[in-house]
This record gives sequence, C-alpha cells and structure tokens, in this order.
Amino acid sequence: MKKYIFILILALSITNLNAQEVRDAVRYAQDNINGTARFRGMSGAFGALGGDLSAINVNPAGSAIFSNNQLSFSINTTSINNNSNYFGTQSNKKDNSSDLNQAGGVFVFKNQSQSSNWKKFSVAINYENTNNLNNSTFSAGVNPTNSIDSYFLNYANGVPLSTLEDSDYQDLGHGAQQAFLGYQAYVINPVNTNANNRAYTSNVPRGGNYFQENSVVSNGYNGKLSFNAATSYKDKLFIGLNLNSHFTDYRQTSRFYEDNNAPLTSRYTISRLQFDNELYTYGTGFSFQLGAIAKVTNELRLGLAYESSTWHRLNDEFSQKLVGVSANTTEELAPDVVDPNITNFYEPYRLQTPSKITGSLAYIFGKKGLLSVDCSRRNYGNTQFKPVNDAYFAGINNAISNLLTSANELRIGAEYRIQAWSLRGGYRYEQSPYKNKTTVGDLTGYSTGFGYNFGGTKLDLSYASFSRNNQQGFFEQGLTDGAKINSKNNTVTLTLLFEL
Repeated sequence: MKKYIFILILALSITNLNAQEVRDAVRYAQDNINGTARFRGMSGAFGALGGDLSAINVNPAGSAIFSNNQLSFSINTTSINNNSNYFGTQSNKKDNSSDLNQAGGVFVFKNQSQSSNWKKFSVAINYENTNNLNNSTFSAGVNPTNSIDSYFLNYANGVPLSTLEDSDYQDLGHGAQQAFLGYQAYVINPVNTNANNRAYTSNVPRGGNYFQENSVVSNGYNGKLSFNAATSYKDKLFIGLNLNSHFTDYRQTSRFYEDNNAPLTSRYTISRLQFDNELYTYGTGFSFQLGAIAKVTNELRLGLAYESSTWHRLNDEFSQKLVGVSANTTEELAPDVVDPNITNFYEPYRLQTPSKITGSLAYIFGKKGLLSVDCSRRNYGNTQFKPVNDAYFAGINNAISNLLTSANELRIGAEYRIQAWSLRGGYRYEQSPYKNKTTVGDLTGYSTGFGYNFGGTKLDLSYASFSRNNQQGFFEQGLTDGAKINSKNNTVTLTLLFEL
C-alpha cells in the first residue's frame, strides 16, 4: 500500500514540475525572414512570385513557377547589437554567429501531353533555419525600490516550512524549488519556526538602493524541413502543398546579481547574491501549408497561402544555483552556496502555435524587374500549452490569451535586372504580438542585395537589417522590473544556386 501511495505522490509532484512562461510561447511562435539571399534581399515578399526555394515557405505553390530543376545553398552571418537602459544606466552587448541556414532542391516534371491542361508538376525539399535564437543581453543599474527577494517570497508564501527544511530540492515542484533556494540561502525567513508555517519575510534589508545586473546568453535555432509538391493548370493557376517537420534546439543561461547599500545592523542580513539559471529546450513539431498563385495577366499575379498551427512536442531541462552572502556590523559570513547540482528533466509537453494567412500581390515588368507585396496575419493569443486541462497550463494559457493579440506583417520587395545583374531591395514591418506593445515592440526592417547570373550558376548576396524594442521583466513573478532594450539585427547572406 505504501508503494502505491509513494507512486501517487510522485506522479502529482511531476505534474507540478512546470516552468513554462508566456515568453517561451512567443519564442517558438515567432519566425524570422531567413533563407536565400534573393529572398532576404526582397524582405521575403514572395507570396505571389515563387521561383525561389525560400518562397515555398511563404506559398507552397511557388515551386510550380520554376522552369528548371535547381539546387541552392545559403550561409549567413548575423550580428545583434543590444542596447539596454535599466533605471537610467546604459549597457551594451553584442553577439555574432554564422551558419548554413538554407539548403534545398526543386525538381520540375513537364507534362508531355499537349491535350492536358495540367502543364507541369514539381516536388521540392528545403531546409531553413526559421529563427536564429543566438543572442546575448546585459543590463545593469540601480533599482530604487525592488529586490530579488520578492521573487522568492512570491513562491514561498503558502509553502509549509517543513517542506523547505526536510525535503530535497529534486523532490519538489518548480515553485517549491524556488522557495527552497531562497530559504536555504537565507534570502527569506519564516515568520515563525512552526513546521506548518506558510508565511515568510525578507532577509534583504530595506532603506538602501539595489544594484542589479542581469546577463542572458542564448544559443539555438528553430529549423524547418519542408516537403513540397505543386502543379500548374494552364500555366495560369498554381497550387501547392507543404508538409513541414520542425526542429527546436535552444539553450539559455542567465545570471542575476544584486547587492545593496543599506546600513548594516547587529542582525545578519543579505548583502549580495547571485542567481544562476540554465534552461535547455529541445523537440520536434509538425505543420502543413496550402497555397495558390493566380496569373491574372502576364504582368499581374495574386497569391493566397495558409499555414497551419505548428504542433510542437518539447522537452525542458532546467538547473539552478543560488549564492547569498550575509553580513552584520561585526563581520561578513562565508557565502551560502545552494547548488543542488541537479538537472530537472520535466515531462514532455505540447505547444500549439497559431496559424497564419498570407495574401500577396506582384507585378512583373517583363524581363526588367518586379514589385511584390505580402500581407500576413497571425493571432498569438491562440497559442496554447497542452494538455489544456492541466492546472498549470490552464493558468499560463489564460495569461497568453490576456497578454497576446493578433499581429499583422507587411513585406514589400522589388527587383530590377540589368543584363546578368539583379538589384534588389525590400521593406518589412511586423506588429508586436503583445497587447501592450511594450513587452515586445513593433519590428521595422530594410534589406538590399544583388545577384549575378553566370548561366547555369547564380550567385546572390544580401544585407538585411531590422530593429525592435522590448521591455521584459527579469522574472515573470516577484521582481518583474526589466530593462528597456533596443535590438538591432544585421544579417549578410550568400547563396550559391545551380540549375540542373
């Protein structure tokens, strides 16, 4: 009987081992304009154009526009410059990375029957890094009112003292683990020593200012492998389908530091502390896309595409460490290091990101050039962690619905050809997924590029830049103050293309 009771308790504790937040949902719901240099040079405005391997990620009908078989490979170098303002103190952090962000091929099969209206059929396979998650931010400044103690108090109040004294870190749910760290490092104290005590006070002194630093380094990607099929009817209507396999690999390491200048007393209080967290998320997913392109005239094309929700299955690994230093008017004690040296392996969970619809218009100026416009819409408020009947996920899904909203995206691209040369430019605007428009702000971007056609081989180069402001709390509970960060992203992409 005791064995079954233990199993039941263990199962209940695993159910509570959750650490997902709204910002996690946004991270995996958003994508970026990646892919070939031609695609990026025109800011991704390819929904009514096709004829580019990255274009099938906007509208899968685009592969039927190809006249010949093609292979392409793209590499890029990305530089991110993050300028932080935390209570008036300016900080800066840069991050640089390079990768192979696109590789794929398309194969075109022309119908030899002259009587058939179905002129050709195409299949394609393409891999793209849909979102480069490499980034580094650093913020520092003096917070005049709030300490990290509120984070630990937020989790501790309501937890029995006996749990924090007699339990092991690894046996607790996420919330109780945060309370355990704060208690063991003497950041918080119980109101009384009764084993059933559920109220706690701070051991961080009041009356001073709190100097705080927050450093976050992330590495990883969201990748997508697309299997495409498309066909053309009378060379006037093009229809396509994508089946997409998604890959997520993301690691984030954060370090928060705080000290205060409050006057010391005869009682030991916290003088400074350091809080380290490391998150590793990995998993797979699936989505599909449907699209059509209509050639209204020889010059005018219209496009419409639907991208389904992406159904992710994700795994989280999470580890923590807290170091607190206590002092009084007489001495400073040796640091209290609370390092469980344990990695939490959470139960796999599902994340459903929202669908997207894209309408497109393109005008072709013969062989001289083209102008293209894409408009997309996605409702981030429909993002859901699953199972939805889980109490924790029900709470975070409610927060997602309250905080996130629909966002529109506008992409404009142009290309002008001079013999073997092609000159390109583009503009991109994307609305914030947050209702308040400040947690993550609107995005504005520009791009340019050129290409040269050697005959059976093409070489393309592009430069794309966008900026976005955000102000996310260092923590989603307790200490929710955060720095204002302006992020500027600059990417150079080189593509080598072979016609077969």
